[in-house]
Amino acid sequence: MEISAAGRFEVRITAADVGKRVSVRRLTGHGDTPEKFTDTVGVLTSWDDDGVLTITRRAGEVVRMAQSSLVAAKVVPAAPARRRGPAATYGELARIASRGWRPVESERLGEWELRAAAGFTRRANSVLPLGDPGLPLDAALDVVRRWYGERGLPAYIQAATGAEGTQEVLCAELERRGWAREVSAELWTGGLAPVADRAAGAAVVLSRAADAAWLARYQRKGVSEVALEVLGSGPSVWFATVPGETAADAPAAIGRCVVDGRWAGFAAVEVDPRLRRRGLATEVMAALARQALAEGASAAWLQVETENAGARALYARLGFTAHHTYHHYREPGPEPGPDPAGR
Repeated sequence: MEISAAGRFEVRITAADVGKRVSVRRLTGHGDTPEKFTDTVGVLTSWDDDGVLTITRRAGEVVRMAQSSLVAAKVVPAAPARRRGPAATYGELARIASRGWRPVESERLGEWELRAAAGFTRRANSVLPLGDPGLPLDAALDVVRRWYGERGLPAYIQAATGAEGTQEVLCAELERRGWAREVSAELWTGGLAPVADRAAGAAVVLSRAADAAWLARYQRKGVSEVALEVLGSGPSVWFATVPGETAADAPAAIGRCVVDGRWAGFAAVEVDPRLRRRGLATEVMAALARQALAEGASAAWLQVETENAGARALYARLGFTAHHTYHHYREPGPEPGPDPAGR
């Protein structure tokens, strides 16, 4: 924290620092609760006229505090580079992930991309905002809502925390306008070679298309033509299958990988619940990783929901670490019904 030459704490941030990473110490507790110092580090995402400011932490938690409670505060450098995993910016990874899961229809709004695929997954049916939409925010949101409304879809915007730039500010502005955060997930990165080096044991079959057997294990049933188009999209897509015990059985495990330059993205890694904890998910990823290495890739990424403890443990063992958290914000309106679309 900032301490003056006279040894006093100083508050060295103002409303002009919205969008910057800050470190803040404030005094909390009142009444019967003992007062104590609380430290918060994150992006300053708003500072309203009533003297209330918000700071968004890396994982997306929003902390609100009164200006009067501040004891010390300063602007701090961006989060240090991670020691593990390949270096990459948020923009690079967001574009790579989008190219690996393409919508059926898209349209540009300045530096935003509006994406639609008949409602199959939020990733393919949400706005990817990677800069200036070319309009004031409220006007841009009106365009977004009309565009999705014309397609019979709710409007979603995908925005991130723990990423450089103005993403946290956009998250805060959406929440101020009543957009509801429905799903959060993390994008993890890691080296490709350590995954490929895992011992080959299971008979993994690779193919260029999701055949009937692969789809029989896929968690989303009744896959439509639109879904097949999204699943097959990307620069170089591979599907992995570990066959079941008999030809009539659904596969024991499946997975998908898309190779795009130096990056290989893993998705849809699923195992027969009766056969879990036998290393089949690792075998699937290793086979796909070897194929990606052969095509010149060296780094890997994947997306995992924050509550999926089993998958997170597997990916950590394979050397992956979290790069950023992304969220899907739904337009204000009636509460949606059950949503089979997933992230």
